[in-house]
Amino acid sequence: MAASARHETRALLRAHLAAASSYRHLTRHCPICHHLLRLAMESAQSAQRTAQASQGAV
Repeated sequence: MAASARHETRALLRAHLAAASSYRHLTRHCPICHHLLRLAMESAQSAQRTAQASQGAV
């Protein structure tokens, strides 16, 4: 489940960047890029935590 959410978030970010490439797009100033990057990072961190927790339980 987390992998598919992360995949979808990254796909949205790639699509956004592709659409904005013809403009003078600055990723660091773009609220959409910032939000999508934050979502991708949060889902990656939560996946790492669950993997560590499952390894600790074994």
